[in-house]
Formats: sequence, C-alpha cells, structure tokens
Amino acid sequence: MNPLDIRHSDRLKTAADAKAALLAKFKPRAASVDPLFAERATLRAEELAQVRKLRADAKAAIKQAAADAETARIEAQAALEAEALTAKRGERKERKALSAADAKAKRDQRYAARKARN
Repeated sequence: MNPLDIRHSDRLKTAADAKAALLAKFKPRAASVDPLFAERATLRAEELAQVRKLRADAKAAIKQAAADAETARIEAQAALEAEALTAKRGERKERKALSAADAKAKRDQRYAARKARN
C-alpha cells in the first residue's frame, strides 16, 4: 500500500482505533483479590485499639494529675488556715498572759501600797 494512497475509510478506521485505545486506558481492570485483606483488617483494628488505649491512658493520667493538683491545693489551703488559726490562738494566749501579768502587777502594787500605809 502506498502511503500517498490513503483513503477516507482508512483514516476513519485509524481514528476509531486510536479513540478505542484511548478509552481502553480508562476502563476498569479486573480486580485482583488481596490474599492478606482479612489479616490487614484485623491488624488495622488491633492498631486502632492500641492507639485508643494509649489515648485513654494519657487522658486518665491528665485527669489524675489534675485531681492530685486540686487535692494538693486544698490541703495547702487547709494547712494555711490551720497555721493562721494557730497563730491567732497564740496571739490571744499572749494577750491574755500579758493582761494577767498586768492585773497581777496592779494587785501587787495595791497590796504594797496598803502594806506601806499600815
């Protein structure tokens, strides 16, 4: 066949073949069955369970740390209040002791004055 002797029908056939080859690229291929499909699914499920457990443990640790911090704060507040109460009681005892000492000194002074007059 002479390359200069190309008929219209030959051109149409060549174009149709090219178009069919182009469309063949986009046709779905026969699916190959993965022999490890079920195993991969179980591995994925196990990995997901492990990640969830790690996250739950981390979340629980954070909650526990927050609870411990709150408990420590409450205990520190209670200790401060107890210390303040003890200091207040100590000041009160000291004032009472001073008052008692002043009263005793006044009594002794009155007694000495009475003795001096007699």
